[in-house]
Amino acid sequence: MIRVGTFSRPGEDRPFPGLVTDAETVVDLSDLAAAASPVAALAPTTRDLLTAWDTVLPELDTRTGGEPLAGLRVHAPLEPGQILQSGANYRTHVIDLAAAHHAERGTRPDDEIRAEVAELMDRRAAEGTPYLFIGLPSAVTGPFDDVTIPAWTQKFDWELELAAVIGREAFRVDREHALDHVAAYTIANDLTARDQVFRRDMPEIGTDWFRGKNGPGFTPLGPWLVAARDVGDVGDLRIRLELNGEVMQDETTKDMLFDVAALIAAASEITPLRPGDLVLTGSPAGNGMALGRLLRDGDVMTGTVGPLGTQRTRVVAE
Repeated sequence: MIRVGTFSRPGEDRPFPGLVTDAETVVDLSDLAAAASPVAALAPTTRDLLTAWDTVLPELDTRTGGEPLAGLRVHAPLEPGQILQSGANYRTHVIDLAAAHHAERGTRPDDEIRAEVAELMDRRAAEGTPYLFIGLPSAVTGPFDDVTIPAWTQKFDWELELAAVIGREAFRVDREHALDHVAAYTIANDLTARDQVFRRDMPEIGTDWFRGKNGPGFTPLGPWLVAARDVGDVGDLRIRLELNGEVMQDETTKDMLFDVAALIAAASEITPLRPGDLVLTGSPAGNGMALGRLLRDGDVMTGTVGPLGTQRTRVVAE
């Protein structure tokens, strides 16, 4: 399995791209990244590898040796270009939230409301299009870094997701060929300040994802980029998040309304996707808002998605 990340050595400020071997060592890939991108000679990165992924991948299969992973700091696996995020893309998640906040709750049975929302979601999956919005690269942080709850939110929530990493430019590609443009997959926790999502001063404007999702550290990413060929069926990967050891999210990507290929096709219809861009695919049921338990100082989130590794994030109050 090819696992690529970004690392730094004790006492060194400059991170480097590396390959994680089965022996839990890291092979420095700076030379390969520099060769892949003419502008990368002074500071090669994992993103440089993605610009020539078709030629880089066979070379990664030959690399061995390296230094112990345990002696290195693990950073976010790459500094992404564009981040395309998907909203309301898991059927059960949408049904849970809609039922919990339905205006007629208490006057109508929950089962009736849920059945009504489920019918709407099935119709949306058959006839609608994905709901996409933009995230900021500045929100990305490492898979083991602490995340600070800003003082301006009282409803900080988790959203563990599968993220597709683009390795070949995609512009107006169809769903049938969309996955050909994916180099790798990784894990993203798309943290959300729920009380900032809807503008009370301008209710007619709808959602404000800039405020709700883009604070520093709001997107823990990684630990690795796992080559797409090694991930298996992305339509059936288990997404699992534990909060202080208690399981909160435990669902598979089968529950997506729009699969990974459909999301990439929809995004590429509007904007060219380039190597190093991310497409986040939405979060399944089990978020704090639906469960009535939001993040607090000292909480620890542990997240896994299929074979993509594990990230661990401690939450601290500002």
